Amino acid sequence: MSADALLARATELTPLQIVEELDRHIIGQNKAKRSVAVALRNHYRRRRLPEELQAEVTPKNILMIGPTGVGKTEIARRLARLAKAPFLKVEATKFTEVGYVGRDVESIVRDLVRAAVAMVEAEKKEEVRGSATAAARDRLLDALLPGGTTEGRERMGILLDAGKLDDRSVEVEVADEKPSGVMMPGMEEMGINLQDMLSNLMPQRRVRRSLSVREARRVLEDEEAGRLIDHDAVGREAVYRAENMGIVFIDEIDKIAGSEGTGGSDVSGEGVQRDLLPVVEGTQVNTRQGPVKTDHMLFIAAGAFNVSKPSDLIPELQGRFPIRVELEELGAGDFQRILTQPRHALTKQYTELLAVDGTHIRFDESGVVALAEYAERVNRDVEDIGARRLHTILETVLEDVSFGTQLGTVTIDEAYVRRKLEGIVDSEDLSRYVL
Repeated sequence: MSADALLARATELTPLQIVEELDRHIIGQNKAKRSVAVALRNHYRRRRLPEELQAEVTPKNILMIGPTGVGKTEIARRLARLAKAPFLKVEATKFTEVGYVGRDVESIVRDLVRAAVAMVEAEKKEEVRGSATAAARDRLLDALLPGGTTEGRERMGILLDAGKLDDRSVEVEVADEKPSGVMMPGMEEMGINLQDMLSNLMPQRRVRRSLSVREARRVLEDEEAGRLIDHDAVGREAVYRAENMGIVFIDEIDKIAGSEGTGGSDVSGEGVQRDLLPVVEGTQVNTRQGPVKTDHMLFIAAGAFNVSKPSDLIPELQGRFPIRVELEELGAGDFQRILTQPRHALTKQYTELLAVDGTHIRFDESGVVALAEYAERVNRDVEDIGARRLHTILETVLEDVSFGTQLGTVTIDEAYVRRKLEGIVDSEDLSRYVL
């Protein structure tokens, strides 16, 4: 689907509809959902303005403030998936200021463009899937029956289409997956890769591999689809989407904010902020797909701000995140809803996962309440890690079931949960290491 068609689809979603979609996966945090819904809608409203006005309307970037595990990352990820937009999650602590060893902030843009290329390439390959499948079938028949007669190929084709040859081994010639290019220090920053420079001069190396017919079909279909698509067009559309639809989630931004009296989390924290500023404000970065502008990318930053506070960020960077949302801590009631209400709730995941081995789990309402209460208690007494605590709680409760010592039907009720957790939760030392 073209970028224009994707943009058209996104503009059909109102902020209310966006929030409703987010509600299907994320419990609570209504203020944050409303803010990102409005930001996304404005992101695409801009595309309907006259061209000269479009350039003047900049995205309203968002700063999410709240403890870990309350849904900050998930809101951003679901938002991007809903918008069919290129999405990148980075951690602010992974970057260093210019002059230090480490990743520079402009790599954010290059990584986002790579994500956009992968997205567009997958869509383009799907568009030519029919032709690619037919071409891959011919190559498979050539490998299975080299020099065969027309009648023999037809008979072999019938068996192939029926899946009766899927487990047979076949030798096919495919492109060598090992990279042959060389990346020199500093070349990535200039958007230059020696492999790209030499690709037109040196033909791609090909090797013969022995695969099952099932695997060979997949590899050949992907290779044929790659031949049928226009890679230059893929690059152009990827740049367009990254520039106009890209969403960047910068986590742990509080870790590079200086706090009065502490001197900041590391010596280059303020330097990283200053390097990050032009990327968020709007600049041009050289990538393998050509120059990419960041003026209309949507940036969502997040942090717990336990030690520092938003005002500890440099003023210029604060000004580039005009929308600020404080996310609420999660309680037992929220945990109960997280366990049961989302489309792919944790209880549903474990039920389906263990059903594979013939173990049927039934989560009684009293068991769900007990799980939620224990999660809240451990978060309060040990350390608040939000909804992530539910994963550790459930793994501990279901350890015997997952190991296979309890088969058949298992009911997870209050008594079962207490039997598994009470001794651990009552011991502060055990709670810290087990839960």
